[in-house]
Amino acid sequence: MKPQPQLTSMIKGQMFEGFLLVRSATQRTSSNGSKYLDMTLCDISGEVNAKLWDGLTPAPAPATVLRVRGMMLEYNGKPQLRVDKMRAAQEGEDYDMAALVPCAPEPATDMLDFILNRADAILDHELKELVLKRLEEAGDKLLYYPAAMKLHHAERSGLLHHTSTMLRAAGAICEIYPALDADLLAAGVILHDLCKLSELNADEIGMVSDYTCEGQLLGHLVQGVAELDRCARELGTRRELTLMLEHMILSHHDLPEYGSPRRPMFPEAEVLHVLDLLDARMFEMNRELSMVKPGGFTDRIWSLERKLYRRREAPVRAEKPEENP
Repeated sequence: MKPQPQLTSMIKGQMFEGFLLVRSATQRTSSNGSKYLDMTLCDISGEVNAKLWDGLTPAPAPATVLRVRGMMLEYNGKPQLRVDKMRAAQEGEDYDMAALVPCAPEPATDMLDFILNRADAILDHELKELVLKRLEEAGDKLLYYPAAMKLHHAERSGLLHHTSTMLRAAGAICEIYPALDADLLAAGVILHDLCKLSELNADEIGMVSDYTCEGQLLGHLVQGVAELDRCARELGTRRELTLMLEHMILSHHDLPEYGSPRRPMFPEAEVLHVLDLLDARMFEMNRELSMVKPGGFTDRIWSLERKLYRRREAPVRAEKPEENP
């Protein structure tokens, strides 16, 4: 099969023929009364808005693989795919699902091994036992679950991506601020979003269809505290350590309007919040900037409450020294 172009590398006027995955699709009505399909289609490189100007075609379900023929256009300075023909992929057709689903940049097993090794290196026996028990309970879902429905790390294995990146940042920041308890911070990083596994209803390709009932009524912060408290009682973890971890989970969004009833009240909790916010914003910024041309601005991003600018010139980076054979 001829390799198909990746969505984010396509230019205006370029034809597309190949397979794409449906993130969302809705039948809409234009100002003149005609109906059309408004879709978000994606491959591993990213996603694009797509229009099918045919009111008779029903909206395909999210996570459907489509065979698509169309042309890349622009609308308000952003790419838009005009779909001329499409149909659901048929059994036996030659397409690679791994090329369609946005996913973390590292293999899930590598990221999980990194997290497990960091947990296993915790010196406090009770803290290590508690963290490893929660990771064991999470099970295989960790290998494919995203970290969000639409925003940061909404990708296959996104929860592992978010957690492992924060762990690396936590290690670096503890070298700068040695008064921090590096093991307590690492435990907070590993535990803070684990209950997104029960907050989100995601399939094995990493797409979220909706929030679960528990996710809508409680949310992952409250669920995280409840599950940690249960585990700590089963293991007999000392109370102060349990309370500090519960506080880190409960306060990592910082403000009541973002879901935290308490603001961080000790240094490791504050650093956890800052690292969580930093990693989320870096992911969102890089994703949005990848969809505009150098020298251009994004649309106003509601989650960041601003536009972003993509620099024209690539940064000058030092070359890595060659290794001796």
